[in-house]
Amino acid sequence: MHAWLRSARRALAAHIPVRQRQQIRSALRAAHHTLLRISGLPSGYQRWCARVEPTAAQLDTLRAQEAQRADAWRFAVVMPVYAPDLSQLAEAIDSVRAQTYPHWTLCIANDGSPDPAIAAFLDAQARADARIRVTHRAHNGGIAAATADALALDDAPFVALLDQDDRLAPWALSFVARALDAAPDAGLLYSDEDKVSEDGVRHTPFFKPDWNPDLLYAVNYFCHLLVIRRSVLDAAGGFRPGFDGAQDYDVALRCTAQLPPSQIIHIPAVLYHWRTARGSTAASSDAKPYAHQAGLAALRARFDLPVEDGAQPTSYRVRWPLPEGLPKISILVPTRDGGARLQKCMTQLLGVTDYPDIELLLIDNQSRDALTHDVFAALCAQARPGLAVRVLCYDQPFNYSAINNFAAQHAQGELLLLLNDDVEVLHADWLREMLAQLLQPGVGAVGAKLYYPDGRIQHGGVVLGIGGTAGHAHKYFPRHHPGYGGRLRLPQTVSAVTGACLMTRKRDFDALGGLDAAHLAVAFNDVDYCLKLGARGLRTVWTPYAELIHHESASRGADDTPEKCRRLAREACVMQKRWGAQLQDDPCYNPSLTLKAEDFSIRTDAQPYLQRALSRRGAGSIGGRG
Repeated sequence: MHAWLRSARRALAAHIPVRQRQQIRSALRAAHHTLLRISGLPSGYQRWCARVEPTAAQLDTLRAQEAQRADAWRFAVVMPVYAPDLSQLAEAIDSVRAQTYPHWTLCIANDGSPDPAIAAFLDAQARADARIRVTHRAHNGGIAAATADALALDDAPFVALLDQDDRLAPWALSFVARALDAAPDAGLLYSDEDKVSEDGVRHTPFFKPDWNPDLLYAVNYFCHLLVIRRSVLDAAGGFRPGFDGAQDYDVALRCTAQLPPSQIIHIPAVLYHWRTARGSTAASSDAKPYAHQAGLAALRARFDLPVEDGAQPTSYRVRWPLPEGLPKISILVPTRDGGARLQKCMTQLLGVTDYPDIELLLIDNQSRDALTHDVFAALCAQARPGLAVRVLCYDQPFNYSAINNFAAQHAQGELLLLLNDDVEVLHADWLREMLAQLLQPGVGAVGAKLYYPDGRIQHGGVVLGIGGTAGHAHKYFPRHHPGYGGRLRLPQTVSAVTGACLMTRKRDFDALGGLDAAHLAVAFNDVDYCLKLGARGLRTVWTPYAELIHHESASRGADDTPEKCRRLAREACVMQKRWGAQLQDDPCYNPSLTLKAEDFSIRTDAQPYLQRALSRRGAGSIGGRG
């Protein structure tokens, strides 16, 4: 039955509009949960939880250890309340009282709930536990105002946000405290999360990347659990009216703007259970359209730029500005006997692309085919103002890195675009989109969304550690699949992108000495280049709004001969020696996701939480925009 449900979900992707798919998926998921509850069998995720989460005995040990803390971090758990389901509210409060960490205050603001039973219940809770504090607002003023009133009930230096119908994991505040032990200067912390059905079944875990500014500017991936240092929250202006429904997103945008990446901490553990109640955004992303509008307003306020709906429901697209005088882009296209393939690539490139200043450098690597030379001549004849075309002869054995380094020395553009001769441009504005991303502060390289000719995903960014070295995110997914957490539709920071379509500044390329021609002649040179940019504090961005078709390895063939396999193994060894632990711990991925496939499936051999590093600082290489 489980296999049938999975097959049914996949079939939805090809034929049904997005919003209808969401409704049907929700119904299928509910059916799945009902079957699990009736059968009494654990799901794959529940079995995984049993493997990685603390046992009852470990929780007892943790509780005893926390009680002995000499210098304890104090938390105000803030909960605005309005007309809740009483049983779910009780579960939320009980989840705080069940914490293994005792140094908390639960601050509840009843925002004018019309049922007097709610006020009576909350007052009884406060009488039963001195750590629970309650204030009653005379009139409903909205979630931001209620949150601000709840904040005033305690002065704890850290603020944790909890919705009225959700639950904290019993170890949640202990893990946050231990993250603070490792990063005492932290200004904002967030964790992984999952959802819990109305009948109590946990499902749909969301394993998040470490600090990822470009993803945050497309969607509120922080979501739950979010913990903020009070001084940071106060300096950012606290919770503002006018952003109800996205008040936490508005706060996160303003707080991260004033923090260095090293003070934005990701805790790679599920600490929060988000209730899929009827009418909640956990159950349906379009349940609260006002929340999406508030998110748009928050981004517009943050950047003072146009912001529109993104490709993924409830996501956003910031329209990063381009300069009035667009810079010259040198497009480097290596080829050997490309012939018809090169002709098709160039026809699409020049016929579709809307960009006023292109230098096209065709690097001929010992072509003997007459058609290829005819294509060279025809392309040179198309030169005109705004389009310079040159053929450079590289008369040496094939070495992808050396060829591009050679071409870069001749390039006159401020920007370089590495482009294979087996790609097809799909949209006129692809270069402008990549350029807009690249010109943002702190960005060193930008990659595109690439499809196979049959429409499946070829490249959604690079994930380190896949297959031991690196792999393409979401490889072979259907073209219109949203990807894990919607990531196939969202711009995001990635550790690397493929050199089949990679834009970078010429000055950065030159400063790094280009690609590594000595040790990475064919494979992994693009990944190595992006990691070197990261080491210099420059991040790599992948955008789904620049789309191309890529006939992967059509130029040189696949790595399927003994000689090519040996060369690939040597280059993989170079990467492993050079980048070591980083290849096993991609900050743009998650330690709970598999390294054995490119599909973002759950990692069955994941380390138990208590054996993990629970404080993952944002790296300097993935800092945010100023």
